This record gives sequence, C-alpha cells and structure tokens, in this order.
Amino acid sequence: MQKEQCGNSRRSQNPRYTSTRKEEGVHGPVRLNRVAEHAPTFLSSPDTMSGGVYGGDEVGAIIFDVGHQSLRVGYGGEDTPKAEIPTTLGVWEDTIDSPDGSQNVRKHYNIDVTAIQVRKKDMEMVSLMKDGMIEDWEMFERLTEYTYKQRLHALPEHHPILMTECPWNTRLKREKLLELMFEKFSVPAMYICKNAVLAAYANGRSTAMVVDSGATHTSAVPVHDGYVITQGIVKSPLGGDFITMQCRQFFEEKEIELMPACLVASKDVVRERDTPRWTRRTGPQPTSSWMSYMVRELLQDFQMNCLQVSDSPYDEDMANTLPMKHYEFPTGYNDDFGSVRLMIPEALFDPSNVKGVGASILGVGPLVTTSVGMCDMDIRPSLYGSVVVTGGNSCLQGFSERLNRDLASKTPPSMRLKIISANSSSERRYGAWIGGSILSSLGSFQQMWLSRQEYEESGKLILERCA
Repeated sequence: MQKEQCGNSRRSQNPRYTSTRKEEGVHGPVRLNRVAEHAPTFLSSPDTMSGGVYGGDEVGAIIFDVGHQSLRVGYGGEDTPKAEIPTTLGVWEDTIDSPDGSQNVRKHYNIDVTAIQVRKKDMEMVSLMKDGMIEDWEMFERLTEYTYKQRLHALPEHHPILMTECPWNTRLKREKLLELMFEKFSVPAMYICKNAVLAAYANGRSTAMVVDSGATHTSAVPVHDGYVITQGIVKSPLGGDFITMQCRQFFEEKEIELMPACLVASKDVVRERDTPRWTRRTGPQPTSSWMSYMVRELLQDFQMNCLQVSDSPYDEDMANTLPMKHYEFPTGYNDDFGSVRLMIPEALFDPSNVKGVGASILGVGPLVTTSVGMCDMDIRPSLYGSVVVTGGNSCLQGFSERLNRDLASKTPPSMRLKIISANSSSERRYGAWIGGSILSSLGSFQQMWLSRQEYEESGKLILERCA
C-alpha cells in the first residue's frame, strides 16, 4: 500500500494529471469521478499498483483509436486527440536497380492529409481497414511510425499505449497487434480495449447500449459492467459512406459535376444553378481511386453542412416547409437544397425505400431494440436507461432526437428510456478515444497494463487479461 500512496503523491505533482483534472472541460473532476464510481470491479480493487513501474506517472500513456475514416491519437488525460490521420494511404511503386543488374519494385506510402492531396500519376488510395479491423499490417506499421515521428514527436519505448478495437475483432488480429507493438515498437506496456466500452466510460457509464455510427457501418453493442455482451451485438452496413454514396447518386442524377478543390485552378462567380465557369489545374492525370477519395471528402463536407435527420418519418410536404440550405461547390456551382437534405439521411432510420438495400437491413432504431432483445431480461432496463450515441456519423444534425423518438414508441412502458449524447460533435466523434484517455489516467487502472516483461515471459497468453 505504501507503493500506491507514493505513486499517487507523484501523480498529484505531475502537471499533466493535475491540470486536466482541475479543468471543468471534457475531463472535469465530475467526469473522472463518475467513471471511477461506475467502473467495473477490476478498476475499483483496493489492492492496486499505481503506475510506478510502467503505468506512466511521469510519462503519459498514448491512446490509439483506429477507425475506417481515421486514426485518432493523443496522450491520456487530455481532452481531445493530438492528431487525426486518415487510415486511407496513397500507395505507389517505383523500380530501383540493384547491384546485380536486376530491378526491384519498392512501395512508397503518402500518409496524412497534405501528402494524400499530392497528385501522382499512378498513386492508388488504399484503406488499411476492413470491417472495423486492421487488414493491411504493413500499412498500419508505416502509419504508426509516421504518427510517432511526425505527429507525436515521441519515442514508442517511453510510453505505454492503450489501443481500441472493434467488439468483433478476432483473436488472431489481437495477437498480431500485440506482437507488432512489443516486437517492432518496443512499447513498455500496452492494453487493448473495446471501443464500445470506452465510449460508455466517456459518458460516465459502465453499463450501456452503445450505438456507434461510423463510416462503414452502424452497430448496437450492449455493455454490462465494462464487458461487451458478444451475443447481443447487431450491425448494419449503413453508415457515413452509405450516405456519401446516396449524395453522389443524387448529384449524378442532377448532372452536377463533382470536382475536388485541389483540381480547380480558378473559378468565376455565377448565379444559382447556372453552369459553372472554372479552369482545371494542370498536372498528371490522377488514378480513379484518388479521384473518388477526393470526391468523397467533398461529399462529406456537404453531408456535415447541409444534411439533417428528420424528427419524424420522412414526409416531403413537411420537409419542404423547412428552410433551405445554400451550398457552393469548388467549381463555383451553387444552389439551395430543400427536402433532399432530409430525404438522404432518412435511409439510416428507414432503409426500406432505398434502392438496392435488402429487407434484412435494419434501421438504427430496430438495431437497438433487436440488440436489447438478445440480452438477459435482468439487464434490459439498464440498457434502455443508458443508450450512448457515438461515432462520426452520429454528428448529423437531429440524429439523437430521431433515435429518441423511434425508440420511445418501441420501449416497454415499464422501462425508462434515456439517450445519452454528448452536446459537442467532437465528443461524439472521439467518444472511444476520450474514454481511453480517462481510463488510462485513473490510478486504479495502472495494474491492468500488460507489461513488456510479462509478454516476454508468457507471450500472447497475457491477452486473456484484456476483456
């Protein structure tokens, strides 16, 4: 116990911990205390080791939250990630002559927003993720190297790391991640935690129904006492990318040209709905994958600025009464958008009217009710009482309000429904990262780190401790 007191006194003198805990922002005392109160048994054990060896009293832990859209990374105990880096990389090859006269092909990677924008004749845009899991390990390794050197300016061997993972991650991929971080990057300690659990912690809950709407899918994940109930996970392939595709189809039907800003050299001011007058920037012809990636970024900007989820099931007459939103494209074409602003995101909640979507695909409301129905009767009231909304796609205006309305009509009268949705879009977007930041800075968590020494002694068996 002396060790713990010593560790705590050192932590109290550390400016990183004291400043973040005194702040009344995202991580104010209330938030940290609520998480500590609700934390599962492993976080409230009195016999804890408070970070003296590898928990990082003097050195903060680094939180990696990997998603389909981007990697969020930063130091534990801080309010927001230090950096957000796209997980889609520019990949191109060149041939080099070896001393024996043969030619070898060498792969190059363009990483981060600025490098991706550079046009190369044969650069393909490739995502390192598939179905919420890391698919291309070489690309992930390059991305991690870049993150440490260029964005964090930190040495991996100095900081314990907390990695997030999707609830359906496979054991093989977890083992590969553990091996990569200990063998290649020589981290002193690490921990792997489910992103749904961390999103619940970020909202002060250890039992919750986590509705995570991201780029490639929307999922309902039941969390009880800090553990995911695996049999209750329900997924839908409708996410941010699906909405982007719907936007693209709409503009193609209207014959509106989508051209990324980096290809526009100059443009003239034109009246609403007039044909744009612009000149194309000279340079090499980009690949189709690069072009579609840049157009996707443009459409995502349109999504966040113009789209809105209707409070009730979509009704065109009602939608036409709402004010229109003006939007100007990089080419100079501009228009006011009315009912389409509500029509496109309606597919998330009612996919039955969308072409090409099967009847088996569930809207966000049915996802939650189906997931709760697959859990034990005893915990259903606590799941309905804490429906946590997180993920970048949930930042669409009106998302939480519509979910509340859809669930209110389905929730049994004996159960109280409560939607927990952070007010700021950044808190929803970075929900899992913020949860990891809180968790890694709790003194009672420090015993949970998987140390390098333990890895060398027991190998991949230590993964059993990461629930």
